[in-house]
Amino acid sequence: MKPNPPSSRGFSRRILLSTLAVMPALTGLLRANSALAQADPLPSWNDGACKSSITSFVARVTTQGGPDFVPPDQRIATFDNDGTLWVEQPMYVQLAFILDRVRALAPQNPTWKTRQPFKAVLDGDMKALAASGEKGLIELMAVTHAGMTVDEFTRTVSEWLATARHPRFRRPYTELVYQPMLEVLAYLRANGFKTFIVSGGGIEFMRPWTETIYGIPPEQVVGSSIKTRFEMRDGQPRLFRLPQINFIDDKAGKPVGINQHIGRRPVAAFGNSDGDLQMLQWTTMSGSGVRLGLIVHHTDAEREYAYDRRSHFGRLDLALDAAAVDKWALADMKKDWKRVFAFG
Repeated sequence: MKPNPPSSRGFSRRILLSTLAVMPALTGLLRANSALAQADPLPSWNDGACKSSITSFVARVTTQGGPDFVPPDQRIATFDNDGTLWVEQPMYVQLAFILDRVRALAPQNPTWKTRQPFKAVLDGDMKALAASGEKGLIELMAVTHAGMTVDEFTRTVSEWLATARHPRFRRPYTELVYQPMLEVLAYLRANGFKTFIVSGGGIEFMRPWTETIYGIPPEQVVGSSIKTRFEMRDGQPRLFRLPQINFIDDKAGKPVGINQHIGRRPVAAFGNSDGDLQMLQWTTMSGSGVRLGLIVHHTDAEREYAYDRRSHFGRLDLALDAAAVDKWALADMKKDWKRVFAFG
């Protein structure tokens, strides 16, 4: 005997009740999917060609089975520091550190009042300081960066950064990092990239704070260096900083530094000046596969600074011309960035 079929009325009611029961879950799922679809990994960037160049590059190199797929162990991205990740006007931050250290040490060195280039620093005579050239700068570095252990220098840098303030913004230098670039760093790391700093600045000047500020650990910092010597002092092993240049990680030195420290050619490089030209060339003009080169162009005098071809710090001249020829992305600070700093 066949069972009686359910009435159309009862069947419809059961369907209705079942549908109502799952509706909250379906609604939550739809909302979650919508939120994911709308999530913007670079919220401080205005929509445009520059932002798209970053996101499309990441999509291409991370698509498994795609023609441009790059294995995670080869996803290396290098970033200049001064002017690319944090402010470099009205002078490089490390130069501000050097000048402050000269002033702090001056009471112990009374002859500096009449001896160049120290006199220029104490008198605030930037023209005379510039006239001392590279020789003068090396002399200043010798007394402010050497003659101490590595640990002592790290402590000195950390203490200075805790109290020093930018002359225009009146904020710690560690707050003057570019929010859009912090987002790029985070976005790349979320997609399997390893991010490195490759800077003309001192490697041991940067290492004490890059992990806290950028999420880049000390071993992923490449920079200029002075010579160090191992010594036993009071029965303890020490590394002692010497007043001698070891390596200049700038311009043609950057690809050399990348090769020595990283051992892989980057697939993406970010800079802002002629000092980054060779790093961008090394990254994008050699090797196989898709590559990304990006230059931060300082065009916003209101929120930060506007400078390029004639600047004493962060001059962007040859690299600006090369960007058009070599198809590097040009991040126009005024047009492409919704905000410059996190506090903006």
